[in-house]
Parts: sequence; structure tokens; C-alpha cells
Amino acid sequence: MRPIPISIRNKLASKKFYEQCCICKSKPVQWHHNLIFKGRQENEEFCILPLCVPCHDKARNKEFKERLDWIMLNRASEFQINYYSKAINYKHERNRLNIKFGGAWENTIKEE
Repeated sequence: MRPIPISIRNKLASKKFYEQCCICKSKPVQWHHNLIFKGRQENEEFCILPLCVPCHDKARNKEFKERLDWIMLNRASEFQINYYSKAINYKHERNRLNIKFGGAWENTIKEE
């Protein structure tokens, strides 16, 4: 497991999105590295997702992982999608998941 740097931890801790599970809205949460790139867990904000313990335990389940990827890819900018699309075409994957899950994921947790 790759630790999240303190500067990023502080940034994430200040955002409402990271206070509850992005799947079921439960608390407390653990922060899940959802993107592995070049064999390492990425510490970019868009690919760290807040998950409650039961959801975190399912993160490697194929169907559940698709839902996490759908959330993550819809949080990413076009620049980030293009940057990380080396071995996997994430733009295509985002479009496929948007069709599967009925549209783009939208963050329902509003920042103050």
C-alpha cells in the first residue's frame, strides 16, 4: 500500500466528498486508491475514493470495481484521462461505463 502524502491527506480531509462512502454514503470511511498506474497506486485526488469498510472489502470484486471506475473516471479531467490512457483507453472505458450505469456519475455531495 502506498501512503497518501500529508499535504494530499489534508486537502482531501477538507472536502465534504471524503467524509462519507461514495457508494452507500455510510461513515466512517477509508480512502481507497482506485487507480494503479505503472505498477503504483496513484495519489491524485480523482482516483482516491472514500469507501466504508464493507464497500472497501468489495473493491476487488469485478462488478463493484466497475462502479468505482465509473465514479473515478467521471471525476477525472480530460487531461488526466489522456495522461493515464497508456495501456488502457480510459476515455473509451468511461463511455462504456456511462452507458452501463445510465449516464455520467455526478457528485451529489455539494462543497460549501
